[in-house]
Amino acid sequence: MGTRRIRSLLAVAATGVLAVTAAVLAPVASAAAAGCQVNYTISSQWQGGFGANVAITNLGDPINGWSLRWTFASGLAVAQAWNSTVTQSGTAVTAVNVSYNGVLGTGGSTSFGFNGSFTGTNPVPTAFTLNGVACTGGVVPSGSPSTSPSSSSTPVPSSSPALKTVRVFWLKPTDVAFDQRYPDGIAAVMREAQRYYRQELGKTFTLNSTVVEVVTGEHDRNWYITTNCSGSDHYWCVVGNMHQELMRRFGIANPDSRWLVVGEISAEETNQSGGGASPGWVVLSGHDADGAAGINGPMNRWYGGMVHELGHAFGLPDSTSTDGTPMSGSFYDYPNTHFSQAQKNAILSGPYGGLLS
Repeated sequence: MGTRRIRSLLAVAATGVLAVTAAVLAPVASAAAAGCQVNYTISSQWQGGFGANVAITNLGDPINGWSLRWTFASGLAVAQAWNSTVTQSGTAVTAVNVSYNGVLGTGGSTSFGFNGSFTGTNPVPTAFTLNGVACTGGVVPSGSPSTSPSSSSTPVPSSSPALKTVRVFWLKPTDVAFDQRYPDGIAAVMREAQRYYRQELGKTFTLNSTVVEVVTGEHDRNWYITTNCSGSDHYWCVVGNMHQELMRRFGIANPDSRWLVVGEISAEETNQSGGGASPGWVVLSGHDADGAAGINGPMNRWYGGMVHELGHAFGLPDSTSTDGTPMSGSFYDYPNTHFSQAQKNAILSGPYGGLLS
């Protein structure tokens, strides 16, 4: 944080950037197509153990980095894997690419294998997702953008998120490899903020069942850093471009009474890119995404930062840097920071207080 602009300045600046970027005409581009097919075969089986091979075919646009998920029946467990890093939590299994097989072009395939154990029966899993997209053998657009800039139709996301919730996105530029630490880490930060708000207010917000929606961006990192900038100051370019793209691709307004929205993007210019919030929105760049993934500093700093920015999204202004509340520099002391009674009242009576229950 020492190389980054002071957080207490962000709310004022963010209000301006979100309003301005909403008016910028971003290039009209087709949404990235997504689709996949998975063939899971049991290659061998013995008493209490088995070997399996999993073949993945990417039917959509090229991807750089993949994460395949499925659910095992009770009693099945992965023991050893090759050509992939496979982890298991309960019956949920996640396989992530290794360094040499993460890039899959349209129609491209890769495979990996593992040995496992079972008790009772050994059924083949029936449902898989690749980078969050169900592998049905077909292709669907990622989001559903309007057919033209003047169209009055509202884009519909591929899965309808519940209304009156906090909706969270991780936008991954085209040249950034998928890394499961990011959606998992961002989800963990949001759940901690959810706990903290209940502690402080007696009420808290609801997260969607898919806590973090992973979005493959339409551009590479450099585009987000350098496009739609004012002069040489790229501080707001990254989050402004993300904000504009998420609104356009997913039909989200600024603000939007249906959801409070959090967006994080894995792009940042050294010592320049940042983030902030205004009512209904939180926008954060690579610094915070890395922190949530456990890559950049102690977690209490990122927990406190999210609590701070959500405070702005719920309508709070910054406060004095030494007042002990998370709306000041005191958020660095998280969890030893607390909302004042006036701040609690303002959140509960504010435009997004209805999201708390």
